[in-house]
Amino acid sequence: MKSNTFDTIIIGAGMSGGWAAKEFTEKGFKTLLLERGPNVEHINDYPTTNTQPWEFKHRGRLTSKEIEDNPIVSSCYAFREDAKHFFVKDKEHPYGQVKPFDWIRGYQVGGKSIMWARQVQRWSTFDFEGPLRDGYAVDWPIRYRDLEEWYTYVERFVGVSGNKDGLDTLPDGAFLKPWESNVVEDYFSDQVKRHYTDRHVIYGRCAHLTESKQIFVQQGRGLCMSRKICQRGCPLGGYFNVNSTLIPWALKTGNLTLKPNSVVHSVIYDEAKQKAVGVRVIDSETKVSQDYFAKVIFVTASTLNTNLILLNSTSNRFPNGLGNDNGLLGKYIAFHNYRGTINAEYDGFQEFTTEGGKPTSHYIPRFRNVYKQETDFLRGYAAGFGARPMRETNRNGFGDKLKSNLLETKENGMWSINAHMMGETIPKETNQVSIDKEKKDSWGIPQINIDVDYDANDEKMINDFFEQFTEMFTKAGFKNIKINDNHRRPGNDIHEMGGVRMGKDPKTSLLNKWNQLHQCKNVFVSDGACMTSTSTQNPSLTFMAISARAANYAINEIKKGNL
Repeated sequence: MKSNTFDTIIIGAGMSGGWAAKEFTEKGFKTLLLERGPNVEHINDYPTTNTQPWEFKHRGRLTSKEIEDNPIVSSCYAFREDAKHFFVKDKEHPYGQVKPFDWIRGYQVGGKSIMWARQVQRWSTFDFEGPLRDGYAVDWPIRYRDLEEWYTYVERFVGVSGNKDGLDTLPDGAFLKPWESNVVEDYFSDQVKRHYTDRHVIYGRCAHLTESKQIFVQQGRGLCMSRKICQRGCPLGGYFNVNSTLIPWALKTGNLTLKPNSVVHSVIYDEAKQKAVGVRVIDSETKVSQDYFAKVIFVTASTLNTNLILLNSTSNRFPNGLGNDNGLLGKYIAFHNYRGTINAEYDGFQEFTTEGGKPTSHYIPRFRNVYKQETDFLRGYAAGFGARPMRETNRNGFGDKLKSNLLETKENGMWSINAHMMGETIPKETNQVSIDKEKKDSWGIPQINIDVDYDANDEKMINDFFEQFTEMFTKAGFKNIKINDNHRRPGNDIHEMGGVRMGKDPKTSLLNKWNQLHQCKNVFVSDGACMTSTSTQNPSLTFMAISARAANYAINEIKKGNL
């Protein structure tokens, strides 16, 4: 037992767990970091990072067999020949779908931080106040002011490229210099300013290094070269992932024990001590069970797996899952609505072209129902926006003639315009996960069943996106405007949140404002499962800020003898 005892145990070596590990180890706490998948060491375990396009057997594409075997994960934009090894295959880890749900996962040290889209927008005061104002979900126990310093803390370590835009709907941060916009992106931004007072087209803030700072030198990271193949892992460390930053940083302290291939079965609750005392782990390869012990436990296994672990952590005191006195564990799951897209063409600025690229798009912060309820749907949506020259390629001929024709690719003077919505869904009790009473996985852990779907509010929001962006595109002089509902299934956004939500009242929430379980104070949940609502922003930055804040609170409570 002595050799298996630590100050802190953290479940899940992704962004949230990585931040908790950094904070605890820096402050001198012996920390066990558990990860169910294999280890991925920075640079050493990025097998395709420098592979040239012609060196891939299928030129980067999936085979028909791979698509047939993986209908869920193959729907993800980054699941291609160059990065498929970082994704969970459909048949390897099955789950129940009461309603269609795409659960996209990355089981390895670093989690999905290796393959993420790297967009990092802060939440605003309006985002935290949404549930209180319209009465759906419960009131957040924190506000923007509670996270502001932690956003800055995280941004300075991660490295975020962005502009100071001065918007109350999207607070500014500690930014590195941005990439340049192209002429049509600037033009659309100016047109929106001209026609609207409440809408803004800005540079999308992204976790890429555009400047060298001492902290990045200490991390061993170099500048982003905008290779735009980030999902393979970057040997330069030009974008943020856990593998190039948080894990090495924690390991340097000498206080981190990293255990990959460790599938967490449950959190162990001691009835006599009335607190959690450890974690039961099953070796993913040998399937041997082992218990580990600590004063404090952080459950950051990614939203749905965190729900699964807590639901499976039963005892006489908590027969329905750890901390689940109110029966709400696993309920009020929400996600982001990415179904609406719109495309157009523009024939202006024919004398201009682009040079190089940038690893992000432009961004249009939420403008619906911000200051007051003004539509027939709740909350709102943000949008990504981009423009690029249209190029014509001559694919006629064979052999040398085909090669010659391909080299004659040219721009036709038109610009391709595109935007996609990122809508907030409303957490509902009927959107929930549960554990199967009969089916178990290879490690004897109950299978999770997912019962999550869109609702009428989402449909109204999609229609409003089409109407508003058609109007905006028309006013900008864009032509051939086409709207599309891509019918992406819930989960395909890869932004699932909730199930172990924060709140003020133990009767209506699972966690307090410090991410402690109301009914088990030495267990913290600081990944996406803790989210009370989803807002419209990409959530990873908020997960990291919440984790850093919760970890430092726990550290202080341990020092005071309260945990």
